[in-house]
Amino acid sequence: MVVLNKIYTRTGDQGTTALGSGERRLKSDLRIDAYGTVDETNSIVGMARLHLIEGDKLLDDVLSRIQNDLFDLGADLATPDTGEDLGYEPLRIIDAQVSALEKEIDRVNADLDPLRSFVLPGGTAASAHLHLARTVSRRAERLMVALQQEEPVSEASIKYINRLSDFFFVAARACNKRAQGDVLWVPGKNR
Repeated sequence: MVVLNKIYTRTGDQGTTALGSGERRLKSDLRIDAYGTVDETNSIVGMARLHLIEGDKLLDDVLSRIQNDLFDLGADLATPDTGEDLGYEPLRIIDAQVSALEKEIDRVNADLDPLRSFVLPGGTAASAHLHLARTVSRRAERLMVALQQEEPVSEASIKYINRLSDFFFVAARACNKRAQGDVLWVPGKNR
């Protein structure tokens, strides 16, 4: 368990931070950028949850689980799998977390009408925040894939972040369905 008694340590004053393994890296390092973007996604999910309509406990519960999973993903990324014994079992995203997310995507999507156009981000406040979470999670995915070209990143982590943006998309549509419906792109509308 993590214990934080002191918030500032001054250990990062020279522009470095510690990974879960104890190794220090520049704060501009691709691995730090990847898990920082995962953290950014988590914060946006928190904002989306504030804007859910009353009675949307099921979606709120799923988003709460996702926020916890995002901390798991951050911990996974913060501890590179070098094959070395760290003296403890590092936290990793597992396939069961990916499968659970896929089930939620299928459940939420089953109640939505088929799309006939691209969806514009917007509509309800919750939907707009979920679209923002979708785009930031896509950025996290791009960073994780770039990192994977240089260092180990688990396949389950890549799958999870990929499915997560899909979940945010269907969840945003579900929030809009309960209100005014999807905001659709009209090609060439303002020509």
